[in-house]
Amino acid sequence: MIHNQTMPENDLSESDLTNRDLVIPYLAPYVVYVVAGSLLQKIISFEWIYAFRIVVVTAILIWAWKWYIPITGPKSRLGSIAAGVFAGLIGCLGWVFLVTYFLEPYQGEPWTQTGFFLRLAAASFLVPVFEEILMRGYIFRVALQWDLARRGASSDPFGQAYEIDNIKDVEPGNWSFWAVVISTLIFTAGHHTGEWVASVFYGILMSVLWIIRKDLLSCIVAHGVTNCALAGYVKYTGKWGFW
Repeated sequence: MIHNQTMPENDLSESDLTNRDLVIPYLAPYVVYVVAGSLLQKIISFEWIYAFRIVVVTAILIWAWKWYIPITGPKSRLGSIAAGVFAGLIGCLGWVFLVTYFLEPYQGEPWTQTGFFLRLAAASFLVPVFEEILMRGYIFRVALQWDLARRGASSDPFGQAYEIDNIKDVEPGNWSFWAVVISTLIFTAGHHTGEWVASVFYGILMSVLWIIRKDLLSCIVAHGVTNCALAGYVKYTGKWGFW
């Protein structure tokens, strides 16, 4: 079932950009953040890796911001912030419970004070922005447009969604079952296998928040609160395997 969809088929934004044109601005921060960690971990310390990530990924976000969909929606910003804080705390509780149940985390070596606060800054203020912009801002919307094209008997639903449509034509809060499923599975694939069940839970939670609040602001706030609360839990309990 498609809900609240009023977008005319083949309707493009004024810029005439397609989702193919937007893939690099939306994907670049995520890729650089992940690749930096993978390639630099044997060369420099974790502290320098996170410092590098914060500086470089922030610069990419500033460069790409003009291509992003609006962060706010038709509802009040204060209400979205409050909903995000509440959902973020629920998300942290669910994440801790599910990861503990399916993968008892090893204690691990504690981070240095500098490393901890650099990671806290990245996880609380940087990751939520680019990950929600990518997952719920781009992938969710492309999946919705693919689903619309498929249901509209398009001969090439993916080509329609990727080569012709523009995610900016999706009304805030619009969704479909497959948009939730696809965006959640892709979000889950970016996590370790022991975190997959928790990631599915969290991906669905963020999708519900998008549907209810009709903006990315609530999702970004929730994601940041979850990561910040999880950092506090890890530091307090010493269960560094969660992080």
